[in-house]
Amino acid sequence: MNKIFGKIDFLNLLPLHIYLKKYPLPSGLKKATAYKKGVPSKLNRELHYRRIGAAVISSIESRHKGYKKLDIGICAHKKVHSVIIQKGVGDEKDPASATSNMLALVLNQHGKVIIGDKALKLYLQDTNAYTDLCSAWYERTGLPFVFARFCCVSNLPFFKKIFLPFLRRKIFIPRYILDFYASSRQISPAQIKAYLNLIYYKISRKEKKALKLFLNSAQIYLKRSKE
Repeated sequence: MNKIFGKIDFLNLLPLHIYLKKYPLPSGLKKATAYKKGVPSKLNRELHYRRIGAAVISSIESRHKGYKKLDIGICAHKKVHSVIIQKGVGDEKDPASATSNMLALVLNQHGKVIIGDKALKLYLQDTNAYTDLCSAWYERTGLPFVFARFCCVSNLPFFKKIFLPFLRRKIFIPRYILDFYASSRQISPAQIKAYLNLIYYKISRKEKKALKLFLNSAQIYLKRSKE
């Protein structure tokens, strides 16, 4: 029974990673989780082929009926700064993301899709050169956006016991961890904390409405890709 949780190696899940680091998991499982990390598109494949048991995967991939889900994800309301379109350049997808590429199509936004910590750094350097796709989604719908959702292939009670308490915790990020990520991402600790204030993890009524709207809107493009 696969209980390995795959980690998205982005700042947006840093509070969850800190929570899991302190959670009393078996040491072997913690080591396996630390090894199984990557960008969203990689974890989509890892979960699809059952090489991991669970992950917070791209919301567009969470539509598959074979997955069991928790109401935990990566959500933002009005703005996110880490899912952006570079203006004035040719259309280009980001190979790290399935949801963001689809969101650009749904919103008819043209340019280069960029996600993650590199996107955050670029956006903070020159906000006028990029479009925040979360902001564009909010302007159209008035809703938040769900970029990713927790899914597993089995062992739902096991994962529920571990992950649901996370939603009720206020996670403190130690200074040494902030400094490490600030150095490795070349984003200041203050900017990291401001960014994390844009992110939340509870998928409630509005988020489910937004996710349903997004998945319904994406259907036309998913059908075209199969033709």
